[in-house]
Amino acid sequence: MEEKAFTPDEVAKIFQISKHTVYELIKRGELRAFKIGNKMRIEQSEIDRFKESAKAPARKEFDQQDVSPASGTAPVRLSGSHDFLVEHFVKAASSDLAQQILPTYIGSLEGLMMLYRGQSDIAAVHLLDPSSQEYNLPFIKQLFVYEEISVIRFASREQGLLVDKGNPKNIQGFEDLTRKDIQFVNRQKGSGTRFLLDSKLMSLDISPSNIKGYEIEEWNHLSTASYISSGRADAAFGIRSAAGQLGLDFIPVAKEQFDLVFRWSQENKKALSGTLEYLQSNVFKSSLTNPEGYDITELGNIIYQTTNTEVSSI
Repeated sequence: MEEKAFTPDEVAKIFQISKHTVYELIKRGELRAFKIGNKMRIEQSEIDRFKESAKAPARKEFDQQDVSPASGTAPVRLSGSHDFLVEHFVKAASSDLAQQILPTYIGSLEGLMMLYRGQSDIAAVHLLDPSSQEYNLPFIKQLFVYEEISVIRFASREQGLLVDKGNPKNIQGFEDLTRKDIQFVNRQKGSGTRFLLDSKLMSLDISPSNIKGYEIEEWNHLSTASYISSGRADAAFGIRSAAGQLGLDFIPVAKEQFDLVFRWSQENKKALSGTLEYLQSNVFKSSLTNPEGYDITELGNIIYQTTNTEVSSI
């Protein structure tokens, strides 16, 4: 008898967790899955194995006292926006620098709040302030008044509408999203992409209630784009790189600034210093060969920083 396989939605209901958590478990290799086309499936035997492993004594999570054996420094906790270049940076730092970076892709706003609360060391953000039309710094300056931080330019990214190859529905702009024959899929609240989308809709006086599928939320660019490639949606808002990876057409709308915010402390200073040095190195920059939809000419530039008398300068 063929073994039953479950979707991530079904697995989320079984364990009473969010679908986003299921995808994170799969990404970290803690839950094994396979693909049929663009659809993810998890077998019953894997669900049973995961249940059993969860009963074992939990491995202690890293904190600032834990040390990565290879680098001799504490792991760096990164929170914020999901991005393909950030994923590359995390893997490259582990390989070249032997510095462990533990990512939590939870969206720009939540990632910044985790940094503010001291639950992470780096936040990956691309938040557009609707009033000033400036990225990131208006939010950062309001939150981090007494802490020592450095804001590092990571990349500029192309954001736009993702549509099926050949654009069969002839979608040209945001106004087309209100058409009755267009199914949309959105990003989650708190993501930088959602901030930008809502800003554009507001400027065009388009009500979200007139967009079919506006309430459907996904947690990363690739899963959002997969709705289109699998025929479940006609349009989404996201980055050019996601469209390229799934062979979709892309209608450019804006270029945004994607930054990394380092929050310094006595405990993480050694690990963060090495991480920043690697980020600015030619070794890392040379590993990025013409990434589609990105401009990395300012990669590594410190665009803003504050000081704290309790923490010496970088």
